[in-house]
Amino acid sequence: MENIFRNKNILVTGGVGSVGSEIVRQLVKYSPATVRVFDHNEQRLFEIQSLFPHQKIIRPFLGDVRDIERLRKAMTDAAIVFHAAALKHVEISEYNPFESVKTNISGTQNVIDAALAEVVDRVVVISTDKAVNPVSTMGATKLVSEKLTVAAYYHKGTKKTKFGVVRFGNVIVSSGSVIPTWIDQIKKGGPLTITDTEMTRFMMSSQQAVTLVFEAATKMRDGEIFILKMPALRMTDLAEVLIESLAPLFGFQPQEIKLQTIGMRAGEKLHEELVTKEEAYNLYETKSMFVVVPKKEIVNLKMKTIRYWSKKVALLTEYSSRVQKPLTKRQIKAMLKQAGVLF
Repeated sequence: MENIFRNKNILVTGGVGSVGSEIVRQLVKYSPATVRVFDHNEQRLFEIQSLFPHQKIIRPFLGDVRDIERLRKAMTDAAIVFHAAALKHVEISEYNPFESVKTNISGTQNVIDAALAEVVDRVVVISTDKAVNPVSTMGATKLVSEKLTVAAYYHKGTKKTKFGVVRFGNVIVSSGSVIPTWIDQIKKGGPLTITDTEMTRFMMSSQQAVTLVFEAATKMRDGEIFILKMPALRMTDLAEVLIESLAPLFGFQPQEIKLQTIGMRAGEKLHEELVTKEEAYNLYETKSMFVVVPKKEIVNLKMKTIRYWSKKVALLTEYSSRVQKPLTKRQIKAMLKQAGVLF
């Protein structure tokens, strides 16, 4: 990774968000020339710059991915782009669908076009398990975002820019995630609201997710979708671990905090998937991830043959939080401690 990032100009869109800010924090370790933090949140840009008072490499770029001219200026002389900017809240996107389209679809196309215009070396687009067989507006827009990224291979001509997608599930304590909400409910003595007692999710820490994003950035050849191997858990188990661990800290006995089932929200799934059945036919794997290798063939057009670093075929027909062996409560507690939620 150090060979990839050292002395390079790197742009992170959505750079003050949960995943984007962790990308920024971890990039600093690898001695890049600059880390350009691109976001439309002025206050958070100020705050993230304040986290690195002695790091001259941090450059705040106020802008929006809906503005391609601003993106082009931010990408001038950039070698790598991590595209983490997105509207990600499922329920809000259901009621504001075209805003999601403008950011997640048009914004991604702007990133692609700007990267080609500025001849960036590689672009890594951050995606989500909600793009797999989507039932929500947010999931559908992220699916199109993935398709646009993979399809960039076909219209980039002779330009060197490589494109790849990284897809993963829920990130612990990301903005708007359920854990901060549940902690606040525990502080008040409950009840702790859960949408469905059977719900399962993939989950990992932002540090783990970004480490694997960097691994994908170093291994990408062009047009792959990297699917990070993630643990799954039952949401009721997660809720109970939080209650058992935190209720005494706020002056309550765990049995005093009740669970209240409120029903699934608009656009929400009972279980999440990370790989479609169709992708499973063209799937390879490493220790830490599955890789969907793109099909490049076009009739009467010679395409460049790409040799991949792994040819271990993944014997996988379904990768769903429904069928994954869930974490035990002890494992969930250890994961939350590692992520800094519990001490």
